Amino acid sequence: MASRIDSRKRRSFFASTVRALTLLAAGFSYPALADTVEIAPGVQVTKRTYAAPSKEQPFFGFADKTAAQREEDDKFVKALVQAAGTREKALDEVVKRGWRALGSGKYPEAALRFNQAYLVAPEQSVVYHGLAAIAQIRFYDLVFAEELFRIAARQPNPLKMLNADYGRVLLVAKRPKEAQPVLEQAVKDTPDFGDAWVNLAHARLQNGDRDAACVAADVAMKQRPSSNASVDLVRLRNDAGCK
Repeated sequence: MASRIDSRKRRSFFASTVRALTLLAAGFSYPALADTVEIAPGVQVTKRTYAAPSKEQPFFGFADKTAAQREEDDKFVKALVQAAGTREKALDEVVKRGWRALGSGKYPEAALRFNQAYLVAPEQSVVYHGLAAIAQIRFYDLVFAEELFRIAARQPNPLKMLNADYGRVLLVAKRPKEAQPVLEQAVKDTPDFGDAWVNLAHARLQNGDRDAACVAADVAMKQRPSSNASVDLVRLRNDAGCK
């Protein structure tokens, strides 16, 4: 099942720079680690819940559903697939709604859409990618977001933007050594995405390679990064001593 989502349509949401996201995450504590649960064949995740309605949490907050609720889920999926024509098209449609909601700052709706995507195709990478964004942006939980990104990287049909988003989270978590190879792959996956080049420049600089950071910064300038990233890029070039 291949997702046909256009990655360019969701860049506006994922355009935040490392510095901005670090400030956003500062001061928030993460939930304590919990048991792992199997949410799809061969997929184990940590059970983490938050102070929000279950439909607005990743995987419906791991709530124990009644038989009636499971039956309603089945009816929903059948109706969605019938309306779309195929399960693949149904997944594409509900995920597109999720990215649009994220881009508009409608996080409760976005979470619901990605949870619906989970009902439609729990094995697909985009489900974990979207819910990682919810964990990161809605609940400021970089630990769970990073876990979901790792799972997304192993699941079928990852989006081209996956490594750009995953690498940025690793930078925000102050793990530049791990972030750099992910971001090196990200700029290969999406060479025209300026923000990925900015984040790669950050990683290279934090890992002590000023010359390579300047090279990435030069490419970033040509790729029209987001407004926030452009401001951040000026500071980065000054810190790195780029010519």
